[in-house]
Amino acid sequence: MMSGEEAPTLQPEQEKQPDEEPPPAVSEAPQQSGSSSPVVAEEKPLSIRALVLTGYGGYDKVKLQVKTQKQQLAAGEVLVRVKACGLNFAELMGKQGLYELLPPPPVTLGMEGSGVIEAVGEDVKDRKVGDRVIMLIRSGMYQEVVVVAAGNTFLMPEQMSFEEGAALPVNYLTAYLMLFESANLKPGKSVLVHMAAGGVGVAVTQLCQTVPDVTVFGTASASKHEIISQGGVTHPIDYRTKDYVEEVRKISPKGVDIVLDPLGGSDTQKGFSLLKPLGMLIVFGAANCVTGQKKNLLALAKSWYNQLSLSMLKLMQTNKGVCGFHLGYIPDEQLIVRTMGKLLELYSQGKIKPRIDSCYHFEEATDAMKRMHERQNIGKVILLPEAKKEEEVPKSNPEPVENVEKTEAAVNEKKEETTEEVKAEG
Repeated sequence: MMSGEEAPTLQPEQEKQPDEEPPPAVSEAPQQSGSSSPVVAEEKPLSIRALVLTGYGGYDKVKLQVKTQKQQLAAGEVLVRVKACGLNFAELMGKQGLYELLPPPPVTLGMEGSGVIEAVGEDVKDRKVGDRVIMLIRSGMYQEVVVVAAGNTFLMPEQMSFEEGAALPVNYLTAYLMLFESANLKPGKSVLVHMAAGGVGVAVTQLCQTVPDVTVFGTASASKHEIISQGGVTHPIDYRTKDYVEEVRKISPKGVDIVLDPLGGSDTQKGFSLLKPLGMLIVFGAANCVTGQKKNLLALAKSWYNQLSLSMLKLMQTNKGVCGFHLGYIPDEQLIVRTMGKLLELYSQGKIKPRIDSCYHFEEATDAMKRMHERQNIGKVILLPEAKKEEEVPKSNPEPVENVEKTEAAVNEKKEETTEEVKAEG
């Protein structure tokens, strides 16, 4: 999962974060204030629809706004018309103030997307107008037009759809780096992945199939078992009605070689207990902390109380390993670039293919977030910046497009960029 600073060119009202922040997984967009670089994009102000987190809390804090601003490109930047964006669990945590790398509101959400380059800045040699690209940035993707560093873009294979492009970066980078860099997956090994029907779960399952004789245990609700089995999960387990530890033991009494844990709390302890000697537990999330629309202090306390506690002696005596993974804290930009190259090659070879669960227009952001929060999705949930056509507009007004409070408008008026709230259609 990624998060971090809002790209300065997209949200000029955000203050620069302190220097002690961890290094980014991908290069930050250069600051534009005081830049002497010539303007390559049109100087004409653009009206851009964006999904903005206006405060911590429920779905009503994510609002659809129109931002009127000048788009100026510094050297090494490109301007992209966004066609599709990926929704991640990080956005749900960020909405509740639980994602430590996200700047304080107001901030435009979104870390990954795909689109078409409409303008390039100076010193951009390997990108041109018209290129279809995948983008990976700190935040600010949930808007119609985005300015990013050219190094944060990746050329899309010709056969790849924009929805697939937006579904690839965060989930597949996370899955690949955990399996092959941290866990060193080899033929004949066994893997337990929770939330096997989610974006990362699908990516893990597909990548495991690129290695011979890998057994995949996947937890998911019973209604999803047929689909995840077709996708490559060897042993689907209904975590809602059965004890997955007991179910794994029935099939593999000695346990498994790799456990991928996005849950945290007591599930991390269970995962450690399931490891074979020389096995690896990788913790990459804390979904157990997100139990409702708003921050749940009881859930946080429960997760903290039940967290795994180990001594070095116990690790030695059990011959087990524990590893953490967070895409947002990886400082090696070249590792990200190389891994994206491998993933795009695997896609072109037909060995991986993002599964798109559903697509929602920006006006329907609440519905999209609810679907992911309630674990209804099988694969990736996609957000579409393009305005919903009149005949498609739902009868009821979705929460994200409510009028912005006057206090928020007053704050925005003090900034260089002006924003106005989009009124609900229909």
